[in-house]
Amino acid sequence: MTIYDGTMGAGRLQQERERLAAILARATPAEGCGPAIPVAPARGPSKAVTPNVLMPDPKTPSGYKIEATGWRGFRAAKAIDIFDVLEQREAARARKENRDPVSPFTRPQIDIARRYRDLVEHHAAGGMKCASLETRGGGGAGGGEFIDAYISVGREIRALQERIGTGAAMAVRRVRPSARGGITASIIRDRDLVDAVCLEGKAFDVVLASYGWGVSGKNVALLKAALASCLDRMQGLGKKTSLTA
Repeated sequence: MTIYDGTMGAGRLQQERERLAAILARATPAEGCGPAIPVAPARGPSKAVTPNVLMPDPKTPSGYKIEATGWRGFRAAKAIDIFDVLEQREAARARKENRDPVSPFTRPQIDIARRYRDLVEHHAAGGMKCASLETRGGGGAGGGEFIDAYISVGREIRALQERIGTGAAMAVRRVRPSARGGITASIIRDRDLVDAVCLEGKAFDVVLASYGWGVSGKNVALLKAALASCLDRMQGLGKKTSLTA
């Protein structure tokens, strides 16, 4: 954080104020959330959600009902990820075009993408604990159980990555230079695409630009379709693709 010591110009000071205000705005829980939820920059942008619980109800055929909950009528805050951002963008376009929004991905596709992200983050954090256990010489009776769980998570991650395959979401040789947006375009492999979107939270236009591709509606649509296919394969649907296939 920049500290104002009297030497900062008025323009620079205003920019700093705007920068800090933007950080606080992104860190502030969405409207409708409980007052006990703190402003947390590390959490990032959030949206208000209504927690639901399954309650017994003999009047329903299943014997249960879904009931909305919340502390004193307030809603909970949920961190926004790239899939929320993509849905918000689609909703904004739909309003502008006066049509019903169409979700970019199905619920199972989003669920497997988020599971992959959570597994990778959990495994990365576990690696630090494993190193700590090795340094301490085992870490006690619970050390073995933790190592077993760490290995199990690693196996699940590798299985998902094997399902993604080694294919190319955007292969340079299949697209004319004019459609690529330039001669600097490089291959975007399926695994690169999945990791960029699911793990790094990059939107399709950012992925295209980082690989030298032109940002066009057609190229975005191609990436979106390629990611959908990857997510289907990660669920065990479809077949793996290969660059040599």
